[in-house]
Amino acid sequence: MKLWVFVAALMLAACSHSPVNSPARPIDAAALPGKITDLHTGQSLTPAQLLERLAAVPRLIVGEKHDNPDHHRVELWLIQRLPQQRPQGSLLLEMINPDQQARVDALQQQWQNGKTTSHDDLPAQLGWKAGWPWSQYGALVTAALAAPYPLMSANLDRSEIMAFYQHPQLPPGVVSTSAAVRQALATTIEQAHGGKLDAPQLQAMVAIQQQRDRRMAQRLLAAPTPSLLIVGAYHASKVVGVPLHIEDMQPAVKPAVLMLVEPGAEVSKAHADYQWVLPAAH
Repeated sequence: MKLWVFVAALMLAACSHSPVNSPARPIDAAALPGKITDLHTGQSLTPAQLLERLAAVPRLIVGEKHDNPDHHRVELWLIQRLPQQRPQGSLLLEMINPDQQARVDALQQQWQNGKTTSHDDLPAQLGWKAGWPWSQYGALVTAALAAPYPLMSANLDRSEIMAFYQHPQLPPGVVSTSAAVRQALATTIEQAHGGKLDAPQLQAMVAIQQQRDRRMAQRLLAAPTPSLLIVGAYHASKVVGVPLHIEDMQPAVKPAVLMLVEPGAEVSKAHADYQWVLPAAH
């Protein structure tokens, strides 16, 4: 599969609650659908086997399709089960911006002091962005807020995005900003907008995409380990996303990548270490 076709598939794909005062209901691995594959060996894995392998890595990136509930169930299962294998150092979310971090920290501190918050009040208290439906992310965020490790932002603020749009610049690097990577991103972005972008707009949007990946990489490198970063699938890709920026900054660091995909969007070992094919969102 051509690089830009794969990236296009991931990028285009990306675009009832329990009470907050009780812990999220444990997810039974046997109830999780789909097929897990070790992309380096082709071996099929059970959820328990995958968990054992992921528990051994210091930094894990999980790529999701944002509107697939099963992807979020797998992520919730991971944050429930990984700390049972070893202490968890941190959780980072693309869905949280830097300007929300103080609110997140304050809420975590309150919860550790026994003062919890109603589910309906949480989005307002977090300054949660409407672009990330709370119905999809509420359970995951609630569980993370109750955890003893930090929940961290992994994105740019809107003001930063606007600044890069007005004055595009690429992050420093060789691997992450190569012509092949930039062309793959440009082709995907152009297709997503129906070919209606002019050259300056396209240049700016590629720069923003690269700067977002750089910020995610910086945050993951700085986060307490073992760390888990949850992002859209194209950010997770080892071919165009966060791992390339880590390679430019700290070549010795090799994060593991688990890609959550739908049938027809299967990936290769060039893009991820593990693949979990789950039913398509309806």
